[in-house]
Amino acid sequence: MKILMAGCGNMGGAMLSRWTGGELPAITVVDPADIDTPKRVRHVRSITDLKGERYDALIVAVKPQMMEDVLPPYATLLRPGAFALSIAAGVSASRISGLLGGLPVARVMPNLPAACGEGMSAVFAQDGITATQKILVTRLVSATGELAWLEDEGRIDMFTALAGSGPGYVFEIMRTLQEIAEERGFTQAEARKIAVETVAGAGAMARQDERSLEQLRNDVTSPGGTTDAGLTVLRREGGVGKILEATVDAAFDRAVELR
Repeated sequence: MKILMAGCGNMGGAMLSRWTGGELPAITVVDPADIDTPKRVRHVRSITDLKGERYDALIVAVKPQMMEDVLPPYATLLRPGAFALSIAAGVSASRISGLLGGLPVARVMPNLPAACGEGMSAVFAQDGITATQKILVTRLVSATGELAWLEDEGRIDMFTALAGSGPGYVFEIMRTLQEIAEERGFTQAEARKIAVETVAGAGAMARQDERSLEQLRNDVTSPGGTTDAGLTVLRREGGVGKILEATVDAAFDRAVELR
């Protein structure tokens, strides 16, 4: 099994760092950027350097606005029966397939924690993807964290708004907590640790405890206590619920526009 990777930006590099273990096929990367590639990765500067080579799979990690110009030549480097795995946000499987001469496409929507094996990804496969190819996709995506197979590609846009962009929302909450802590007298290092470990601890507890998130919230909230007072403000006039709903809707609308 020979895998070729087109492009290697932030998300591509994050996932590539998890794909270099001994149990996964070696990957050849074509990218104009001067990146530091992990062991077992062959990095070439130009697609012309691969003249005469043939591959079983193509990982598409090209920016959406570059697809039309960049992808078509890759079709000549793929063996009969090959497939493409796209990690490009907002670009449909059918569009990518069309640019690659009808090649069957599996599409994955990852998020940035894939870099440390803690990502959450959604995967959709066109009908032409074989059972063996689905196994390879599962192996690759599982190396970056959890995954959910979707029967309807249309659901990827909402997944993007929730989980693909979700780390950005969480980082903004953490950044705000750090900023408030600094304003209240903590050092920058102390404030960052407070913000990061508070969110990380809550996430770890939610992962290990099967009770509902509502119940976990209630368990940390004593009636009339400090958390209760804070939550009262957080819920005021719709509060965080309305803000997050508007945030997700805006991200979803943009994902649809990019499609």
